[in-house]
Amino acid sequence: MSDFNRLTATEAARQIAVGKITSEALVRDCLQRIKLRDSDVHAWVHYEPDAAIAQAKAIDKARPEGPLAGVPVGFKDVIDTHDLPTQYNSPIYRAHRPHIDAAAAALVRHAGGVVLGKTVTTEFATRKPGPTRNPHNLEHTPGGSSSGSAAAVADFMVPLAFGTQTGGSTIRPAAYCGIVGYKPSFGTINRAGLKFVAESLDTIGVLARTVEDCALLVHAVSARVMPDLRTRLPHAPRIGFCKTSRWKEATSETRISLETAASTLALAGAEVQDLVLPADFDRLYDELELIMNFEAARALADERFRYPDLLSEPLRKKLQEHWVMPRARYDDAIGHTRECRHAYAAAFSEVDVLLTPSAPGEALKGLESTGSSIFNRNWTLLGAPCVTLPFGRGAQGLPLGIQLVGPYDGDARVLQVAEWVKQMLA
Repeated sequence: MSDFNRLTATEAARQIAVGKITSEALVRDCLQRIKLRDSDVHAWVHYEPDAAIAQAKAIDKARPEGPLAGVPVGFKDVIDTHDLPTQYNSPIYRAHRPHIDAAAAALVRHAGGVVLGKTVTTEFATRKPGPTRNPHNLEHTPGGSSSGSAAAVADFMVPLAFGTQTGGSTIRPAAYCGIVGYKPSFGTINRAGLKFVAESLDTIGVLARTVEDCALLVHAVSARVMPDLRTRLPHAPRIGFCKTSRWKEATSETRISLETAASTLALAGAEVQDLVLPADFDRLYDELELIMNFEAARALADERFRYPDLLSEPLRKKLQEHWVMPRARYDDAIGHTRECRHAYAAAFSEVDVLLTPSAPGEALKGLESTGSSIFNRNWTLLGAPCVTLPFGRGAQGLPLGIQLVGPYDGDARVLQVAEWVKQMLA
């Protein structure tokens, strides 16, 4: 084993392009790492070594020029793949094999990437956890619902993986596992072939070990133009320190970590100022839950009506509760969200990005819960691009994250600032 699995995706792609390493060698090292560690971490629900190696050999032979040429990618098991089962962590779909790829999978293949396997998700990307453990401490959750994707990247099983986010399902597990997570602006990555939970919220995100790798994968499947992150910003960024109305729900370690980051960035030249959102933005935390569950009750209608006994009891109850909820409450929440989106855009007249917590604290002990999405819900509902970076440690020595958030469609700026922040905090 040559430890090629520890290369960043960007570096691996460069080395494959110039013939320094092969895709086959990289994929074999990833598979060896999975064999070594996944009996403990449980990040993968399905992968086929021979098929993955065959993909890599074909890429090496063809020498494609796509941005992902030869780089393996993990796929959260709510994203369809034509050659691997897609089961949504539900017994309803045991051994289910779609006939076609989701757009994200098809575009990875077109960009020369290797579909390495399917990573563990919570039940339909909701709350019931899968078996995945945090690679930093196996007694702790990796977060959810993109549990397997975050753990696999953090444990060097794969350099890139897709997650999804309806509440906090990309940013929170990335923070818990000490890696970079990027939830693009809503709609950036085409969602055809994604098992919907909430059609107005579900966003495909990416997990990697560097900001540059996150940008690489999103560019490859969306054609969104990404900034050259190797070029320094022309001036230090303007950062709004946004504690949010839920600041007291963060642990003391998280609050200290954010305050330390803010002061360090100010010393590095950033213009840091406190930014307080309008008071009625506090409603968004509960409104996301309402909107998500109302839409889920319809998205999962067939599963609930025909296979109720195969749904977990908490999910079944939640779907029933929001099935009978008056439509007027949903419409009111949607209307308020629309108003907040206009006000949110105006908040960036004096700042480039917001600095805010990624999660309340470090990963929880135990596997019964994947943690709270309280510091993600409002940004998801606003459709905003978010990047989490590892920074600091919790009381039990597990990673903490800081989150950078921008205006809708301000992805390039958020990524540029995230890379600058990463360098200043290193």
